[in-house]
Amino acid sequence: MNKDQVKGAAKDAAGKVQAKAGDLVGSHKQEAKGLAKQAEGKTQKAVGDAKEAIKDAHK
Repeated sequence: MNKDQVKGAAKDAAGKVQAKAGDLVGSHKQEAKGLAKQAEGKTQKAVGDAKEAIKDAHK
């Protein structure tokens, strides 16, 4: 597991919390920020997954 996978998963989780909190308090702005953070985290994790796959393929 590399740092992109870890940071991506953390951003995804934080985004889920932020989006849910925004939904609960009725803040569309916070909900949208949370959803954006989730997307960013998923993308970063995918980059990390790709790096791991490349590294494993070269072994």
